[in-house]
Amino acid sequence: MKPSFTFHYKYFIAFMIFLIIEIAIALCFKTGFIRYTLGDYLVVMLLYCGIKSVINIKPMPASILVLCIAYNIEILQFFNILKPLGLESNTFAKLILGSTFHFEDIIAYTLGILTLLFLEHKYNQLACKP
Repeated sequence: MKPSFTFHYKYFIAFMIFLIIEIAIALCFKTGFIRYTLGDYLVVMLLYCGIKSVINIKPMPASILVLCIAYNIEILQFFNILKPLGLESNTFAKLILGSTFHFEDIIAYTLGILTLLFLEHKYNQLACKP
């Protein structure tokens, strides 16, 4: 089955909740575990729900897509992409793309997606029971 564009309000609501949480983290925490690790753990959930809210796609392909996006952004951080783009002092670019590579971020992204896949599996099991 090819992915198609379909609006899913449950994923959209989850996307909005994750967006509000991410904004609150960005505004309230400047350093520490919540800002860096929990924020990265949740951002893949935000992306996943954003994609699933508008595209009818199975969980595994959506998860792989989100991980590819997250990993590629982290790789761009490793190569300090903001400097050649002239965006190293742009607050919005630093917030979206990040500015420093951390291997721990890769772990947080992976754990976030694994959590989502687990929840999708559990939800689908519950939804299919008579």
